[in-house]
Amino acid sequence: QVQLVESGGGLVQAGDSLRVSCVASGLFFSTYAMAWFRQAPGKEREFVAAISWNDGSTYYADSVKGRFTISRDNARKTVYLQMDSLKPEDTAVYFCAARQYLRGTYYDTASFHIWGQGTQVTVSS
Repeated sequence: QVQLVESGGGLVQAGDSLRVSCVASGLFFSTYAMAWFRQAPGKEREFVAAISWNDGSTYYADSVKGRFTISRDNARKTVYLQMDSLKPEDTAVYFCAARQYLRGTYYDTASFHIWGQGTQVTVSS
């Protein structure tokens, strides 16, 4: 069945780096736009970054631009989120999401219909 499995979360200190990964199964990965969203306690799920399925274009939330990098490896059916210069406000559960042939509206949770279970990232001050 179609599945997204995140890994790589953990507890780090402010200023540290961390890379989270999302492995897909059961889908034709190269035809799917991939994205990362996050949700902090008591807050709505918010867009973090996305990468297109066709030309590798990347998109970022203003809050992470210049610090986070999204990338994909179609051969490994994996999308990565490299997080540098982490801040306590980056603390959240990070979710991987996928949508086939998606164009535009990467920022909206409603654009994605396949979700992983999430991985916790905690940044201490």
